Amino acid sequence: MIVVHHLENSRSQRVLWLLEELGLAYEVKRYERDKSTNLAPEELLKVHPTGKSPLIEDAGAVIAETGAIVEHIIEERGAGRLQPARGGADWRRYRYWMHAAEGSYMPPLVLTLMLGRMETAPMPFFARPIAKKLTGAVREGYLNHTIAGLFGYLDAGLGKSTFLAGSDLTGADLMMSFPAEAMLQRGPDALKTKRIRAYVEKLHARPAYKRALERGGPYAFA
Repeated sequence: MIVVHHLENSRSQRVLWLLEELGLAYEVKRYERDKSTNLAPEELLKVHPTGKSPLIEDAGAVIAETGAIVEHIIEERGAGRLQPARGGADWRRYRYWMHAAEGSYMPPLVLTLMLGRMETAPMPFFARPIAKKLTGAVREGYLNHTIAGLFGYLDAGLGKSTFLAGSDLTGADLMMSFPAEAMLQRGPDALKTKRIRAYVEKLHARPAYKRALERGGPYAFA
């Protein structure tokens, strides 16, 4: 049986959802974030040297990294489900979105979160204008146009088919759910388009998504 080392309010929620979509049996080991740092607990270091979630154990192997986990489960346990036929346009779109989720979309969203924390962190009054100037420069010089370009492309992709890689749900949609949810929670209103909102609502309405929430516990992005 697959064991999921699941951290609250994290990327590992997608792994639970994937397993529910495929109807696979699995065990959940839950972990809570440190109340002061919001980081994963040290217990995860006993499972994998990175100490990060998600992690799964499957047939004696420990597998880390969300995209690698999703690909492993789909390829080894999916029996052809949740991925399009190889070689066509849908397959190319599938492969792009599978890797874009963590490779392109999440880094600037995480940086946005970190900058926000820097701006609101306790500091001497004379340091606050300096911090604000530095974070503002990063936003104007990189973040704003990068995030706008990425989510503009996502919006366009959602206009091409029912899901990101064709008419059926695939692993690409599970991977992209997290950055789409994060955008709706934390992003600028101008980028929260009708298509992106409708897409996330459609994913949240799936019975398997709801079952995963029951197994995983509270999830801030749901």
